[in-house]
Amino acid sequence: MERVKILFPDYNPRFVTTIPIRVSDLNYGNHVGNDAILSLMHEARMQMLASNNYSEMNAGGNSMIMGDVMIAYKGEAFYGDKILIKIFVEEVTRKTFNLLYHLSTERNGKITDIAHAKTGMACFDYSERRISMMTAELKQFLTKETNE
Repeated sequence: MERVKILFPDYNPRFVTTIPIRVSDLNYGNHVGNDAILSLMHEARMQMLASNNYSEMNAGGNSMIMGDVMIAYKGEAFYGDKILIKIFVEEVTRKTFNLLYHLSTERNGKITDIAHAKTGMACFDYSERRISMMTAELKQFLTKETNE
């Protein structure tokens, strides 16, 4: 079976956050479920947008929609773990962009990768129900240099 491989760029992440694991994130195996990983990614994306007073419905004049997602599970996460999520932006086009997510946690002094993921995002006009052009404001936000 071929595994999903996500390669991270060699520049700084666009956004970094830490999200604690809640009991509702756990599945029958008593570790974070695959659905919860996607929810953690969504929360991190919302925090990134909110850091600039944006939302998924109004990000610099654009709404957005997810076109695809890939997740490579790397390790387990458990209740009480604090998940460090780094978001990288790549392949910004006139209408779309990719977000890469690196999820990890520190446990017993050791960093453990939890998941590597990618979402393909598109600018979307919900009133017209179609993909739309990216505004210069959103493009500037996505491509802004970070010093972290």
